[in-house]
Amino acid sequence: MLHYPEQFIFEISGIIDRFVDWILDTFGGLFDVITTVVLALFNGFDFVLSAIPWWIYIIAVAYLGFKLYSYLGGLILATMLFLIAMFGLWDPMIYTLVIIFISVFVSLIIGIPSGIIMAKSKPIESIFKPILDGMQTMPSFVYLIPAIMLFGIGRVPAVVATTIYAVPPLIRLTYLGITNVNKEVVEAGKSFGSTPAQMLFKIEIPQSISTIMTGINQTTMMAMAMVVIASMIGAEGIGDEVLISIRRLEVGRGFQAGLAIVFLAIILDRILQGFASKFNRTEGLDV
Repeated sequence: MLHYPEQFIFEISGIIDRFVDWILDTFGGLFDVITTVVLALFNGFDFVLSAIPWWIYIIAVAYLGFKLYSYLGGLILATMLFLIAMFGLWDPMIYTLVIIFISVFVSLIIGIPSGIIMAKSKPIESIFKPILDGMQTMPSFVYLIPAIMLFGIGRVPAVVATTIYAVPPLIRLTYLGITNVNKEVVEAGKSFGSTPAQMLFKIEIPQSISTIMTGINQTTMMAMAMVVIASMIGAEGIGDEVLISIRRLEVGRGFQAGLAIVFLAIILDRILQGFASKFNRTEGLDV
């Protein structure tokens, strides 16, 4: 009576293993195609970003900070980027940026159309909302499991897990942007005989662009957070530096890598927020 009876134990691990084997046997070709595409994207982004000299990045960040904020803002952002290079983490930073850019790129392809469809269809909305709620409350480590299960270890599962984790904010904010478009503007478009496509591309998307940009910003920040965790499944970059420092108990190395992650996150966040503010001001003038 003190122990749980063995006859009531029912383990589902065997069922799950057989289900995974069936997925791999049935859709193995599809996963190979996805792997090939992701690797091609990764190599392409890596080639382009690695070919740009480091000082051009710093000048570009300083210029964007100046245009979006002020001289001081540009100087601070450029200094943060320079400190990452000074820490000896430039190449890991580029690797991290490649994963982030690919994840955000794929999230844009998936997220914006999904948000639009969700805003246009009540049945789709009722299906998507609980799924998005579940995805946004799911612990980030859980996303590593299907990625490893389907793609093994390395950069491909890191990109897949990062994309799945990062896409929900973009879907939700695209949906909110489309549904919150000024009703009077929508009615004016309909009164002039605009087709649904014209309504979408000439009225609804332009009017909701600032909200969509906020979604892109949130998706980028989510991708930034997940890239660090993805180092546990073979993704290199700055997150790998943190993982190595934990394994070796090298506090200084871990703190340095942590600062680099913070600096990179601040740079990306401020630039994207600046663009979102620009769009918001432009939208206000248009209205």
